[in-house]
Amino acid sequence: MSRRNDGFEFHGGLLQRFLDFVYRAINLIERWDRLPTWLAALNLGVLRDRLRAHNLYHTGYGIGASGDWSAGRERWRSPDGSFNSLHHPRMGMAGARFGRNFPLSECVPDSGDELLDPSPRVISQELLARRTFIPERKLNLLAAAWIQFETHDWFSHGVPEPGNEFKIPLQPHDDWPEPERVDGCMQIRRTLADTTPRETWLGATPTFRNTTSHWWDAAQIYGSNHARQADIRSGTDGKIAIGPDGLLPEDPAHPGIDLTGFNDNWWVGLSLLHNLFVREHNVLCDALKARYPGWCDEELFQRARLINAALIAKIQTIEWTPGILAHPALDVAMHANWSGVPNHVIRAAFGKNSEAACGILGSPTDQHSAPYALTEEFTSVYRLHPLIPDEMNVRRLDTGGQVPCELVNMQGGSTRRFMEEHGFTNLLYSFGTNHPGAIRLHNHPNFLRRFKKDGQPLLDVAAIDIMRDRERGVPRYNRFRELVGKRRVRTFEEITSISGAADQMRKIYKNVDRVDLLVGLLAEDPPNGFGFSDTAFRIFILMASRRLKSDRFFTDDYRPEIYTDFGLDWINNNGMKSVLLRHVPQLGPALEGVKNCFAPWNVL
Repeated sequence: MSRRNDGFEFHGGLLQRFLDFVYRAINLIERWDRLPTWLAALNLGVLRDRLRAHNLYHTGYGIGASGDWSAGRERWRSPDGSFNSLHHPRMGMAGARFGRNFPLSECVPDSGDELLDPSPRVISQELLARRTFIPERKLNLLAAAWIQFETHDWFSHGVPEPGNEFKIPLQPHDDWPEPERVDGCMQIRRTLADTTPRETWLGATPTFRNTTSHWWDAAQIYGSNHARQADIRSGTDGKIAIGPDGLLPEDPAHPGIDLTGFNDNWWVGLSLLHNLFVREHNVLCDALKARYPGWCDEELFQRARLINAALIAKIQTIEWTPGILAHPALDVAMHANWSGVPNHVIRAAFGKNSEAACGILGSPTDQHSAPYALTEEFTSVYRLHPLIPDEMNVRRLDTGGQVPCELVNMQGGSTRRFMEEHGFTNLLYSFGTNHPGAIRLHNHPNFLRRFKKDGQPLLDVAAIDIMRDRERGVPRYNRFRELVGKRRVRTFEEITSISGAADQMRKIYKNVDRVDLLVGLLAEDPPNGFGFSDTAFRIFILMASRRLKSDRFFTDDYRPEIYTDFGLDWINNNGMKSVLLRHVPQLGPALEGVKNCFAPWNVL
């Protein structure tokens, strides 16, 4: 094996090779989403295994092992994610590098003028800017908040520093404010540099470090280092500190923003979910203390964290995902991913250690063909800013009244005031009864295209999204398609059926091979029921399973000795609806008959 993968390799037997042959044959005839449900689900399983074998690449760890760990603590998650793998303790820890889904030679950024071609600002104005709000009617706004809640657990490149900016020339008619221009240009700060020594085998591939833990460990709540974890804890009975008003306390360093594990890019949607799952953590602490009265504060905290993090992962896997990717095969596949297929004959035939039949939970840990890390391509396909509306109706549960509010007024330092003004219950109800935006062209929120964030120049987040892929060496759309097993497109019309979009892209890009990944993903016609593109889904189906299969707390150590019997039962018997109703029972009528809490609730 190549040094880049540190000796990890994918093991595929005769059955795997046979299924791979069948997969190739079927897909020459018909697209997977048009197959019968169970055949489509099997097809997805084979696709995932192909991606595991061919689309995982190591970039080096870029960090030394944590000193904040000692033998005997392996039954708990460490604050920074180190020692999840006892054989490779640096794997997935905070500060470790992002990996890649493609060969490193494919991940080299453009240089010189090509890096700015075509202009990210022009793309923002002509292809991404929201003209009229296009809603995603099968979802509610809680679904938009949820995925940001989850991405804050998974990845952060850190806050860009001044002094090393891209300068984007502006067109004569551009309305970018004059005080924000430098030499007639809009400035975009570069991604925080990886200052660790580079291995020679990386070649020209850039590397960047994840400031949060790569693991699915609810780091957005619990933090990714010991100091932050200490800040959020009450010091009593394992609980996280909350204020007398029942909400998280204010962060002393960031007025108006909650004190929690990760609170960058803060807004009401994040505050709702952080407060909700901190309450869940504290309820778990009470339940564990009642069953294990001799446990100390540390034991209660760590066990509750394990259970809470796994419940959040379950909700993402079998509720949020089938909600946004509303295809019958996906519903089957994601439930099978988590807990296996319900057919006992199939489970017996494949054996108790079969991931395909029995699910990932409790199966053997496997890193497949590279050490575990989230990837730059994974962060790219989760650029889902169109989900965010520019305004929403804030509804009162008690009176039925409503008032339109702009999202720019419920973020950053204004978040706590807005929470206090409208109330936790009313805001949850409002998020459950408003729609997010559809993930497509011409639907990027305009307030984020002229956004002021503390300590930074005015931001055009849409233009920044384009530049992030370019500077990090993420392949452009057509090559990206090829690298995940899809055929290239030859014309702009093959990408999209959105009226006028092909002509707009042709005018801006000239060459179809120059189309940026984000633009292609937003333009692409998705499979039936899907909220985002099939090309993005290829990375999703690989990495969604990888976040579970690589983590010993979901595999080898998903057992009563680690979680307790009570903890495993709690995870098995709970979901988003039970969490909501446990902490906000007033939502009962709004949730009556609602099968998926990320679908629209009842308006009372």
